[in-house]
Amino acid sequence: MNTTRRGFLKRAAAASVLPAVHTMARTSSAAAGSKIIAGQIGTRHAHASGKVGTMRTFSDDYDVVGVVEPDKERRAMLEKQAAYRGVTWMSEEQLLNTPGLQLVCVETEVKDLLDTAQRCIAENLHIHLDKPAGESYPHFMRLVNEARRRKRVIQMGYMFRYNPGFEFLFQAIKKGYLGQVFEAHTVISKTVGNGTRAQLARYPGGTMFELGCHVIDSLIHAIGIPDKVTSYTRRTRPEKDTLADNQLAVFEYPRATATVRSALVEVDGGRRRQMVVCGDEGTIAIRPIEPPALSLTLSRPRDTFSQGTTEVELPRLGGRYHGDFKDLALVLRGEKELEFSYDHDLAVQKAILQASNLPLT
Repeated sequence: MNTTRRGFLKRAAAASVLPAVHTMARTSSAAAGSKIIAGQIGTRHAHASGKVGTMRTFSDDYDVVGVVEPDKERRAMLEKQAAYRGVTWMSEEQLLNTPGLQLVCVETEVKDLLDTAQRCIAENLHIHLDKPAGESYPHFMRLVNEARRRKRVIQMGYMFRYNPGFEFLFQAIKKGYLGQVFEAHTVISKTVGNGTRAQLARYPGGTMFELGCHVIDSLIHAIGIPDKVTSYTRRTRPEKDTLADNQLAVFEYPRATATVRSALVEVDGGRRRQMVVCGDEGTIAIRPIEPPALSLTLSRPRDTFSQGTTEVELPRLGGRYHGDFKDLALVLRGEKELEFSYDHDLAVQKAILQASNLPLT
């Protein structure tokens, strides 16, 4: 076994992204070095507190002017949390009419994400849109096309885009470390209580829609858009609820296959979350995903990595959303392009719906 330096990610960061998926530059509206004036609509998404908390932590980058939550009792409850302590509560109309507003984090319930995002784009605002992007592919397509026309940024809230393990994976594939990729498999599961089951049962896409979407985004970023996606759904407790809590999706490529598994009944499932990508010259295994542990197996030396298996030393993860909002600040100031294009986001949403056995109409 070998242990490498941390410098790989820094050296690889300047590499271009996969040309088959990531082609669209996006326009910034913030001056270089200035704070980005931001707000948040909604607090009911599972990731909402983490997003506003991250922006407030990065106070050199973001000025969070307000949060929209119409429920007075919920506001009182949220004010006890560090992420919301001291925020200014606003109506949506007040927030969207705030002078100089540039960015809105859309953190509503999933059923309201697209309508809310559309109102923000109509006001010429950039958005961070939490996942998944609703159940209507045509609606999401209209949103993306309008953002493209207005040159507004949509940053989707998938969890692993800036995870150091996945960043290593993306760059290693682009540098050809693995040769021809022929297989990928990923598992992302957890166990949930009856209350959460009742909430999730409202979504016919089940755990693949709610949780598997994160790794579907990573899979497509890593190896491209599949030719075909086939969904398999099982319900472990059909006598109690309709929740699709045990799902598998098979992604077919011209020279590869990939699987995504997600369940809501796996005891301590977080520790077994993983992504493994195999090529004819090497394999990368990330397990667990958070915090990431990564092994690289090579048939021949690559750069500073020896033949055989290396347990790669990765940079610290930091906060789960730190990478997202650090990168978004650079994009909005015009210091870089967003690596995840409009077309990538559309391809991911299409694949999520197919993997969740949901219609595209």
